[in-house]
Amino acid sequence: MEKPWEKPFKNREEARAALSPMGLAGHICFLLGIVFAVLGIIGDAANATLGLEPISWLLLAIVAFLAGMPAWITWAVAMHLLGIGAESKKTE
Repeated sequence: MEKPWEKPFKNREEARAALSPMGLAGHICFLLGIVFAVLGIIGDAANATLGLEPISWLLLAIVAFLAGMPAWITWAVAMHLLGIGAESKKTE
């Protein structure tokens, strides 16, 4: 499967098809980042090692948040293009 951010959208249907997977990928990365951050905070507060050191959990949270950025940007561009298309149809 090709990645939606590698080439521009050709038409409205292609942009609409990219919305669901990109939104899902963004949500998964965001939730993983939240879980990793919470584990890091709990591990630091309890002064315990929860599998990894607390700083490692926090670094994993940052990586998960950054990994979700391409998905969110693709989702936002697709939504913007669909909005522009809907406005241009209204004015015609």
